[in-house]
Amino acid sequence: MSGPTDRLLALLSLLQARREWPSHVLAERMEVSARTVRRDVERLRALGYRVTSGKGPHSGYTLEAGSELPPLLFDEAQAVAIAVALRSIPSSGIDIDEAASRALATVRQVMPSRLRHRVDGIQFTDSSAQARVDPAVLEAVAAAVRAQQILRFDYGEASDRPPRRTEPHDVVARAGLWYLIAWDLEREDWRIFRMDRMLPRTPAGPRFTPRSLPSPDAETFLAARSKGSASENRWPCTGTVRIELPPQAVAPWIGDGQLRAVGDASTEITIGSWSWAGVLAQAARFDAPFHIVGPEPLRASAAALAARFADAAQPTRHAQFAPVD
Repeated sequence: MSGPTDRLLALLSLLQARREWPSHVLAERMEVSARTVRRDVERLRALGYRVTSGKGPHSGYTLEAGSELPPLLFDEAQAVAIAVALRSIPSSGIDIDEAASRALATVRQVMPSRLRHRVDGIQFTDSSAQARVDPAVLEAVAAAVRAQQILRFDYGEASDRPPRRTEPHDVVARAGLWYLIAWDLEREDWRIFRMDRMLPRTPAGPRFTPRSLPSPDAETFLAARSKGSASENRWPCTGTVRIELPPQAVAPWIGDGQLRAVGDASTEITIGSWSWAGVLAQAARFDAPFHIVGPEPLRASAAALAARFADAAQPTRHAQFAPVD
């Protein structure tokens, strides 16, 4: 450790990381003596942190919650993390931008000068999320998930419809949007709800026994449904094509696909979509010659699509399309 202050910050970080630390383990992690650890613990206590210890040479130290907020102590990594987290709030999708700005200003005031300079140096433009969630909605939904209580809410703009009744399972944030994954009691199936379209009803309903998701976890379930799969995080249709382009021209545009270089001017990619035509559309968007490696349904779809495009390229015939009401 470079000095007493840095050592104290390191000790506080370790105590916050887990419930109990044996004194000899703390001494080893901090590369100091057990006596030094005891002195630093006393310094933390003098600052208002409630650090308890057992008896005996190998007793452990525990950081307990205090009744008052002690002085804020951050090491440099924590200060950087706070600055990035609070300044990236606009893209989080939660409507707390103004509160985050005030929180950063408050925290900055109690930081030493060297950390303030580091925090002030972290500047970046954070674009707002496409949809904003009221923090009160997030709190109400998260509370129902935690308490395992039936959640009723209005959904969308149709105010004349009865509220949805669900057994909330989990809240997932993805790409600036927030989702509730829940069992819909009326439809008797799993559903995914956009939280920016929800208006919870109070009070919450009775407790329920949680059901098991058809996926290993909520994040996998959301990813699977976004790909049109019932439970697995994979596309219903996956095919492999060889495109006559160098890998560097293909790599930025294949999303979650896989890439394999075939020489300097050819690339083999494996891509997925909701349909075989969707796989072909992704290959065709490169506007370069390509060859289908497989599977056979992808070749059959290519033949059918080729015939359809050939017909579409013909001059307009006498047949007229039916008007659309």
